[in-house]
This record gives sequence, structure tokens and C-alpha cells, in this order.
Amino acid sequence: MRILHTMLRVTDLDRSLAFYVDTLGMTLFRREEYPTGRFTLAFVGFGSEAHTSVIELTHNWDISSYDGGNGYGHIALAVDNAYATCEVLAANGARIVRPAGPMSNASPDRDNVEVIAFIEDPDGYRIELIEGVNV
Repeated sequence: MRILHTMLRVTDLDRSLAFYVDTLGMTLFRREEYPTGRFTLAFVGFGSEAHTSVIELTHNWDISSYDGGNGYGHIALAVDNAYATCEVLAANGARIVRPAGPMSNASPDRDNVEVIAFIEDPDGYRIELIEGVNV
């Protein structure tokens, strides 16, 4: 078994695709229209769906907002340099909600402290950037 995708409901698919594809650099693998169900799916990611997990962006045509609830946490992305990545993302209009810096609750017995940051997509979903994770 493997994880295929994670689904996020989005209010404006074009705006979300601009964020995930243009700002974050993901690839749009496929876009599927379902007129009878009145929704569109778009699958984005950094690697082939055959080998990596992707994000399914779901746009329900007749819904203009969602209640995010309190159960969602975040998506995490590995980056080489969280500070530089935040600079580039901010210059491209991304909302930085926690600037890059050491993880404040790191265990003192760890050899290295993770450098993390958080950004938000256009619908307010949080994305954690973690520096130096081997992928």
C-alpha cells in the first residue's frame, strides 16, 4: 500500500492552481470535469502519480466557502533552505504565517534543531516547510 493523494476543497480552482503550480512549482498532472456532479478535480504534485503522493484539489461549483474545522493540521514540504524558500515565496505573493527559524519546541537532546516555516494557500490551508529533510 501507499498513499495516493490528499484532497483539499478549494473555492477558486484557478487561484489555487496558480498557487500550487506557479508559486510552489508543482506540476498539474490532470484536471477532470464532472458536470453532472458539478465539481472539478485537479491533481498536482512534485513527482509522478505512479511513484509519489499528490494533492487533489476539489472545486465544488456551487460552494463559495468552506468551514475548515479544527481537525486539519497541515501539509509538509521538504526544502533545502527554509529562509531562502520563504524569500522567494513571499516575493511571489505567498502568505508567510510563521517565518523560517528554529523549531521552538525541539527536544534539547536532539543533535540538530529543525528549521521550519509555515505558509498558507489561498484558502487558508497551512503548509509547513521543513529544511534539510532527506527526500
